Amino acid sequence: MADVSNAPIKVLIAKAGLDGHEQGARAISFGLRDEGMEVIYTGIRQSVESIVQAVIQEDVDVLGLSSLAGAHNLLPEIIDQIKEKGRTDVLVIAGGIIPTEDIPFLTSGGVSAIFTPGATIKEIAQYIRDNVMR
Repeated sequence: MADVSNAPIKVLIAKAGLDGHEQGARAISFGLRDEGMEVIYTGIRQSVESIVQAVIQEDVDVLGLSSLAGAHNLLPEIIDQIKEKGRTDVLVIAGGIIPTEDIPFLTSGGVSAIFTPGATIKEIAQYIRDNVMR
């Protein structure tokens, strides 16, 4: 593997399932880019398989799933499939409208952090910098 210590952190922002609301995902994508990260945005209505494939093909450090319509519950399946492909080093975060009662399910399934409305770009970027595995 190449030396990536000086390379920008590579982040994939994804929208899974039928969720068609992308304002937040776009804002996060632009904000993290402004924080010096390389950001890939998948666009809306992505399948589990297409997200996993993008994580592997793009060799990202971080997967961020933006959810407004319940797609966050797909994250443990996405994480399992990423690990099955040999990537155990991807930091997985989620954001958006995520009910408090779903948070234990997500964290036990491998989601590192959940950012709900009100989280700032700086807060998210700092969390990524502090927790990315390189």
